[in-house]
This record gives sequence, structure tokens and C-alpha cells, in this order.
Amino acid sequence: MLTLTYEYKANPTKEQINLIEHTLDVCRKVWNFALRERKDWINSRSGPVNACSLVSEYIIPADEPYPNYNAQAKSLTLAKKQYPELKTVNAQVLQQVLRKLETAFIDMKRKGMGFPRFKNRYRMRSYVYPQLGEGQILKGNQIKLPQIGWMEYVKSREIPDGFTVKQVRVVRKASGYFLMLTLECNVDVPDIVPAGHPVGLDLGLDKFVATSDGALIEHPRFLQTLHRKLKLLQRRLKNKQKGSRNRHKLNKKIARLHQRISDTRKDWQFKLTHKLCDDIGMIFVEDIDFRVWAKGMFCKHTLDAGFGQFVSILQRVCWKRGVYFAKVNKDYTSQVCPQCDAHTGKKELKDRIHSCPECGYTTHRDVAAAQVIRNRGASAVGGSPDLRHLAWINALGRSVDQIACGDGLTGTGNSLVKSQRSRKKGGEA
Repeated sequence: MLTLTYEYKANPTKEQINLIEHTLDVCRKVWNFALRERKDWINSRSGPVNACSLVSEYIIPADEPYPNYNAQAKSLTLAKKQYPELKTVNAQVLQQVLRKLETAFIDMKRKGMGFPRFKNRYRMRSYVYPQLGEGQILKGNQIKLPQIGWMEYVKSREIPDGFTVKQVRVVRKASGYFLMLTLECNVDVPDIVPAGHPVGLDLGLDKFVATSDGALIEHPRFLQTLHRKLKLLQRRLKNKQKGSRNRHKLNKKIARLHQRISDTRKDWQFKLTHKLCDDIGMIFVEDIDFRVWAKGMFCKHTLDAGFGQFVSILQRVCWKRGVYFAKVNKDYTSQVCPQCDAHTGKKELKDRIHSCPECGYTTHRDVAAAQVIRNRGASAVGGSPDLRHLAWINALGRSVDQIACGDGLTGTGNSLVKSQRSRKKGGEA
């Protein structure tokens, strides 16, 4: 099963905007009530049995079960009789809010994430329709949503043939409303075979990306470009009265500026990943948890670079372009010579040149680290960085003729075998 998500700009009418805002408001109330219920149950059991808590809390009976998703979904159905406002929103939308809260508590224990937070009018920004019903859903540049009806959207790209729309998420951003369509197609996609020219990438704050081929890409610093304007707007926000209309207008202006920075960064990263995937067969990057970088001295610059987003975009683009993508061990990539594998010692941040005392190899520090990453990736898939297509395929136990889509294409089939034979003859001569 292949799943894709396409994002489109929505053009709702005033009545539809009111319905969307009303749905977000009810979803926010359900989220806060369910979170309060879980938090009270946890706090009532946090203290010792033979002592009272220093903080006033609700007394919940000892035999009261934990309010998980099933219990809260049942309570939501009963609450609709007492609160008619809940009936004005699609039932499955409210159930998805409770499912999201359940996932947040599971991630808190399993992934070590923080405690879920209560949401105000700005924090609840999206809701999802898990099912769209029977019949025609799409018609031209319109989509039919439950309770909203036919809504126009900017059809920036066509939906691929064979894909069906399974669910729709309505998202409110600073620049308007967006639709995120989840598309599914019943097809099995084979894994990408490691073949072609390998390239290692080293990410850093001095140079955004350094490739093993010697390319150095500068850091664009999107936040720093608009930081002064953002700082002036936030300084004005301090003097606005909370809850006033002027504060709300200024909040929207700040949010639009933040979205401008985010959209510019994301657009640049997509263009860069497509450029990196040209004329290569494999890409290797370091396996780094960038959340650790975001807590250090250069946290602001790390968040401005968006390394985690770049790696995830690169992985998606490699999959779409048919380029093999893998992560390698990150340890000591700047302390090893890519030519002789000798340990050159720890370098300081000011040292930007790699010079090996054993073999005399000299290059840029980040380029040397990228070449080490390339060598580690090559060893992981069973080849060496000097070979091209044939060694990678033989290492996986496949012949050249067994490659899918390899009939008559450049670099495959008999032409590849002949080129390898000519290289061997040339080396023997």
C-alpha cells in the first residue's frame, strides 16, 4: 500500500470559514476537557496513600478506571445529550481529537516527549475527516467535505491515476486555510537498489552541506535575514492588552512572518535536494539526533537551518527520484582521513582544513568528513567508492540483467558489462 499526502490551498466562503472556526473551537474544548480529566486522574494518584496532597485536587474514587480513549469516546457520546453544541460537529472529527490525545500520552511514555498541553484559540489549528462518505468527492477544483459541502481549492497539481482520497485534514495557517489530502494506492513499491555514483553529505553550521565531490553549499540563514523585523513586531506585542483586537491583529502579522520564513526555508531545501539527486545513484548522511544540537550553544542557528526537516525531505526526494538513501555512523567522521583511514586527532571548530600527517592528503574539513561518510556507506552496502554500478549489484546477489527497468538504458545491460571489461583491460595494460 502506497500512501501520499498532497497539500492544497483552500478558498472557502465566509460561511465555510465560520463552520471551520466553529469546528476548531469545539475540538479545542473537547481536547481541553479530556486532558483535564486525565490529568486529574493522574494527580489524584501521585501522592502517598497515607498522606494528603499539598495542592487541592479532585477526589476520585480508588476504583475509578483510567480515562483512556475508549472510556472518553463513550463519555463523549453521552455528553451530546447534555451539551447540544457537540452535535453540531462531525462525530468522527471529535473522535479523532481523542485519538490524537491518546497518541500524545503514548508518545510521552514511549518516546520521552513532554506532557500534553492545553490549547488556546491559537494552538488548535487543524482537524481531520477520517472518512469522506460514498459518492463523488472531487469535481474539478472542488472537494466535498462533511457538513461543509463543496469547497474550492487551488489545484496546483493533479492527483495521480490510481490513487483515492482516504482522508482530509483542514489546516489553518497564517496565510489562510489548507487541505492535506491523504492518497492511497494498492500497489507494492520495491526497495531502491544501491547502484550508481555514491555521494556523502556532511551537515554543519559553517557550510550548510559539504559533499564528498567537493561542493560546498553556503548557509542561507533565513531567520537571521528577517530577525530584526520579527524582533520589532514582538516588541510591540508586549505593550498590547491581552485579548484586545489590536493584539490579535499583531499576532496574525507575526505569524505570517514566521510562515514566510518557514516556507522560504522549505522551498530552498526542496530545490537543493533535487539538485543533489542529479546524476548520482546513492546518498549517505550521518545518523544524528538534531534535537541534541538544538539544545546547545548554537541552538538558534541549528533551528534556523532546519537540519531534521532537510534530512526528511532528502529521504523523500531520493525515494521519488530512485536514489538510494542511507544513514551511517556519525562518530569520528572529522577525525579520520578518507584516503588512508588514519586517525588525525580531534579538530577544533576554528580548524577548517584537513591535513593528514600520514599520507599528506589535504582538503576542506567538511569535504573530508563527507568523504568518510561516503566510504562508510559504501562499506555498508558491500562496495567501495571507486567502483560504480557492477560492484553494488554483485554485493546484493543480483546480476545486471535482473535489474528492473534495465533494458536498453544507459549504464545497464550489456553496455555496462562492456565498460567494466574495458576498464579491467586498461588497468592490466
